[in-house]
Amino acid sequence: MYERSSVVQLASSLRSELNRYSPGGKLPSSRALVERYRVSPVTVSRALAQLAAEGLVVTRPGAGAFRAQPRTDVPATGDTSWQEVTLSADAAEERVPRAVEAAGLLVTLAAPPTGVIEFNGGYLHPSLQPERAMAAALARAGRRPGAWGRPPVDGLPELREWFAREIGGTVTAAEVLVTAGGQSALTTALRALAPPGAPVLVESPTYPGMLAIARASGLRPVPVPADADGVRTDLLAAAFRATGARLFVCQPLFQNPTGAVLAADRRAEVVRIAREAGAFVVEDDFARRLAHEDAGPLPRPLAADDPDGVVVHVCSLTKATSPSLRVGALAARGPVLERLRSIQVVDSFFVPRPLQEAALELVGSPAWSRHLRTVAAELKNRRDALAAALRPAIPALTLPRIPSGGHHLWVRLPDGSDEAAVVAGALRAGVAVAPGRPYFSAEPPAGHLRLSFAAVAGSAEIAEGVRRLQIACTQTLRPASFPS
Repeated sequence: MYERSSVVQLASSLRSELNRYSPGGKLPSSRALVERYRVSPVTVSRALAQLAAEGLVVTRPGAGAFRAQPRTDVPATGDTSWQEVTLSADAAEERVPRAVEAAGLLVTLAAPPTGVIEFNGGYLHPSLQPERAMAAALARAGRRPGAWGRPPVDGLPELREWFAREIGGTVTAAEVLVTAGGQSALTTALRALAPPGAPVLVESPTYPGMLAIARASGLRPVPVPADADGVRTDLLAAAFRATGARLFVCQPLFQNPTGAVLAADRRAEVVRIAREAGAFVVEDDFARRLAHEDAGPLPRPLAADDPDGVVVHVCSLTKATSPSLRVGALAARGPVLERLRSIQVVDSFFVPRPLQEAALELVGSPAWSRHLRTVAAELKNRRDALAAALRPAIPALTLPRIPSGGHHLWVRLPDGSDEAAVVAGALRAGVAVAPGRPYFSAEPPAGHLRLSFAAVAGSAEIAEGVRRLQIACTQTLRPASFPS
């Protein structure tokens, strides 16, 4: 059972038993709870912390946990209806309203209910995360002289140097800023490179988190269709001419959600087209460390072959490690670097030094390369298990591509399908899937699902998840979609 599920269940059990104790009464010791419920001490500690956060228990170091005194004060109910008028007035004054829409992100960030299989996850399952190596790195980092002091606003020089080497080409440490993960880096880049109301060209389909950033910044996402070889460069050039855009955001490697890799003959073409349009390319290189075992040699980042500063490079350690290791990088050259730096400083000052020190310890340890090899092998195995299970169980779903990197499959529903009904039916059947609609900035050509194979425990859970999804599809897709 997942640690998260164990904590939830233990907290629920303890919550239901609190009435056995008078206010101020002492609960059983942590050791007694470990033995009684057959869980780990960490689970007990987290469950008690949850009840303490709810105001139900009080923990006293060295003494134990006690039932809290009941609250006698009831907070007054306020009237927040005035905010609707104020927020609407702000939107009416903007040429392009800044719509803060997080639904597409919350699908992959929110933990599903206990017992639901997580085909919608956006991160590695705990069993794939290098928890022991990260814990050791954090412990070593905490002992470094000055580890808790103020870091340079651009990031630790050694970490910037490491990111520069990873990007390659002529990129130097002086052209790298350490960021609080990839999402933060994308936010900084879009704010720096396009004013409110401006168009921004995006791949179609594309990462919902980037669309959310663009809309929250008052930008107008303009879709540029992609095919099996990545963004169509003929349509990219036409989109620049038609819109006057000065920014294109793309994921050239294992694109989210399609898994496509930008073809070799299109790589230089994308940069050339943007340069002729006087535009920047934001390269979101989120999945480089999620290459599968059979991926073969990877193309270099676009930024590695761009001497003119057209490409602003974004990368992160988060996807290959843990949701909480939010350390990434922005790389750019030329005057734009100062604008990126200024916006990041205004927004967040700097990335906490202990986190940077821990990241540096992690990537410099022998455990790092071993972890990446393990992830490459496991992702391939899980990808193959999911693809093999889907085809015979739900032949109505079209799987146009088996990616060689990333953590998910992108499947197309039969024409005329109700995507929302399939997603809701899947959740009722006990499996959470990500709907395809949030990945499109305009009307989608068909319904889609994004199925993650990295956020589940292994092949057995993948098989069970497909069985549950089959039940949902049988109930929600048209009978003609299934063989007689």
